[in-house]
Amino acid sequence: MNTLEKKMCEILKKSVEHYGVIGTKAEFEAEGTRTDELLRLLEIANKADAKIALKIGGCEAIKDLYESKQLGVNYIIAPMVETPYALQKFVNASKIVYSKEEREDTKFLFNCETITTFNNLEEIAIICEKNKDSIDGIVFGRVDFVGSLGLSREEIESDQVSKSVLLVSKKCKEINLDFVVGGAVSFDARLNLIKFKDNYLTRFETRKMIFDSKALNLKELEQALKDAVYFELLWLFNKREYYNNMYKEDDKRIQMLESRWKVLNNN
Repeated sequence: MNTLEKKMCEILKKSVEHYGVIGTKAEFEAEGTRTDELLRLLEIANKADAKIALKIGGCEAIKDLYESKQLGVNYIIAPMVETPYALQKFVNASKIVYSKEEREDTKFLFNCETITTFNNLEEIAIICEKNKDSIDGIVFGRVDFVGSLGLSREEIESDQVSKSVLLVSKKCKEINLDFVVGGAVSFDARLNLIKFKDNYLTRFETRKMIFDSKALNLKELEQALKDAVYFELLWLFNKREYYNNMYKEDDKRIQMLESRWKVLNNN
C-alpha cells in the first residue's frame, strides 16, 4: 500500500469501528471503475474489515457479474432497472453466474433512479415477490431521479422527491426488501434521512461509503460524513497518481527512440 491507500484504510477502519459504516463501493457503470482500481479498493476494504458494493454496468452485464464473483463482492447493484422485464433479466443473469450456495454470501439489489422505475413500482414489486431468493433490495438514487424529472440537484431534498422516496420505502418494508438511499448524501440530508428511517431504511450511502441506518443516531454524524468525503478525495488523488505514473513510465524510452528515429530518418 502507498501512503494515500494507508490513509484511506485508516479512515475506513475508523468509520467501520465508530461511525456505523459497513463498507465501501465502486461502479463499473457511471464511475467507470477499472479492474485494477477495484483490486486496490478491495485490499483497502479487506484490511479495514469492510464490505464491498459494486454497481455493475447494466441489468444483464454477465461479464461484470463473473468479475464480481471472482473478486468476492458483497453487494451487487444493477442500474437503470426501469421495467419488470429489465428486473427479470437481472435475476436471470445473476442465476447464470451465481449458484444457490454462492448467493448466500452476496446480496443483489437494483436502482430505482428514474421516474419510469417509480411509475412501474407495483409491477416491479410483483417480480421481486416472485424472486425472493434472488432480489434483496432497492437502492434509491436521488441524483438521477431528479434528473429524470427535469429538476436540478438543488431539488434533491424537496418534498416532491422525498415523498417518492417514502413511497418506495413503504413498498420495500411491505415486501421485506432492504431499502438504501443514495445521491448527494451529506449532513444537509440528515433530516430527510431520519424521516426515511422512521418509516423504513436499511442503509444510506455517499459516493464511496455505505452506512448502516443506525448511524443517523450518532452525535458524530457530521464528522462521519466529512470523513466519507475525505475518503473519496483520497481515492481520486490515488487514482490520478496511479495513471499519472503509468503515463510517465515510458517517457525515457520514448525520448531515446524519438532521437534514434530522427537520426535514422535523416540518414
